[in-house]
Amino acid sequence: MTTKKMGLELLQDSALNKSTAFTEAEKQAFGLVGLVPDTVESIDTQLQRVLLQLSKQPNPLAQYIYLMNLLDHDEVLFYKTLMSDPARFLPIVYDPTIGEACLKFGHIFRQTRGLYLSITRRGKVKDVLRNWPVKDIRFICVTDGGRILGLGDLGANGMGIPIGKLQLYTAAAGVPPQFLLPMYLDAGTNNGALLEDPLYLGLRKERPATADLYSFVDEFVEAVQEVFPKCCIHFEDWTGVDAVHLLERYRDKYCVYNDDVQGTAGITLAGMINACKLKGTNLKDESYLFLGAGSAGIGLANLLCTALVEQGLTLEEARSRVHMFDVKGLLEPSRKDLVDFQMPYAHPHAPCNDFVAAINDIKPTTIIGVSTIGGAFSQTVVEAMCTQNERPIILALSNPTDHAECTAEQAYTWSKGKAIYAAGVQFDPVKLNGVTYLPGQANNFYIFPAVGMAVFATEATRVTDQMFIEAASAVADQVTPDLLQQGLLYPTQDKMLEIEIKTAARVAKLVFDSGLARVERPKDYEAFIRQHVYKPEYKALA
Repeated sequence: MTTKKMGLELLQDSALNKSTAFTEAEKQAFGLVGLVPDTVESIDTQLQRVLLQLSKQPNPLAQYIYLMNLLDHDEVLFYKTLMSDPARFLPIVYDPTIGEACLKFGHIFRQTRGLYLSITRRGKVKDVLRNWPVKDIRFICVTDGGRILGLGDLGANGMGIPIGKLQLYTAAAGVPPQFLLPMYLDAGTNNGALLEDPLYLGLRKERPATADLYSFVDEFVEAVQEVFPKCCIHFEDWTGVDAVHLLERYRDKYCVYNDDVQGTAGITLAGMINACKLKGTNLKDESYLFLGAGSAGIGLANLLCTALVEQGLTLEEARSRVHMFDVKGLLEPSRKDLVDFQMPYAHPHAPCNDFVAAINDIKPTTIIGVSTIGGAFSQTVVEAMCTQNERPIILALSNPTDHAECTAEQAYTWSKGKAIYAAGVQFDPVKLNGVTYLPGQANNFYIFPAVGMAVFATEATRVTDQMFIEAASAVADQVTPDLLQQGLLYPTQDKMLEIEIKTAARVAKLVFDSGLARVERPKDYEAFIRQHVYKPEYKALA
């Protein structure tokens, strides 16, 4: 790696800094003698020190702050740490710890990371983008902080989400970090507590009208095409209506996707594929009732229906198998509050605002919670599902942990072990009547980093729903039969990189088959993906 930086300037560049791992020759050549300890450590020794220091932190938030500080100083060692044990570290840098980090983001802020694009910069968005020092950006993860996890409008505090999401691109799938740019699009916040917080980092104004916001997003999206022509825009944690409408606004014209809509749908679809394997059925044999009809629920329903059509159903038949229930009750045609993207799932039915009654009437084989209402799948709900089904599928997908519709222990206990269960957060194994059940985590990090790696490697011009369906199938296929029999619907996280590489290879093949790639088709897709994988190793400086 070639650099002109010397001395302290070199040590302050987190992408180049090696701290105690600079060789004697590098110390001499780059003016580092005396500026670092007079020793040469391996990265494995440095990792031991990181693990020791992490063990001294009092709680997950303190560990998060420590790791972000490490990233600010030594990028390679940061990713070496995450990739050494993904199952241990991803919950620290992302869900569930990221929820607390976002709530306190302005208070724990130490150093800027990414770009902050304010609506006050209208007309100058290209100039702001050009301030970023890297000129070949392949992914921008952007939020307006409108709906962070299940926590609501967090405004500028939501910047923790794009930062964390892009770290998962690298830690889980090996996308090189220099090509990734987190962004916060600041159009204000309607969170009064934040507006009064003296440490809040965003614009102190309420959010604009929708047309005004979309006009600004239009300028941003079009500016990206000029400044970063190979870039894919990853929309993250926008309000439900905006998430769906902005995706539809750009998806056929630019390389964009929304992880809340498509990634959540993909990982849920993977779980349903394996649940059907356990039951000996197909997706098209099941019927589905959602609790929650926002962007995540609608995105999931739409992707599910696309998968059902691929299994031979018409779109009308597919939609007829999907019912949705929200805070105002069952979606049905007499309701006057439904938005356009909810209407396809408003099937003829008497008004109903009792979820258990809806289960008894509709008789779904699967209930899917995307409500962000902790405990919404009560004992009565689970028992109603067991009355209707020998093996009910119960997916409690909301996060963070206290927003899960039910815990693994509740689902298995109330169903007497009959439930096929997964959650959006990780729960411990459950022992019941001498049987150990393994609840899976329907976490998007199985899906979007792999799709991202495939897009990165192929330089895809678009991101399609079919890519997420293929990723779902690839993830589901990597659960071993013995683990599946214990109820685990997703692969274990200890070999995350290998799971993502295999998934990315299958998505990459689809990209080439769809004519969306901008590079030459390889003979071996998995080898092709491996050629692009980032390795957290120090490079010799010259």
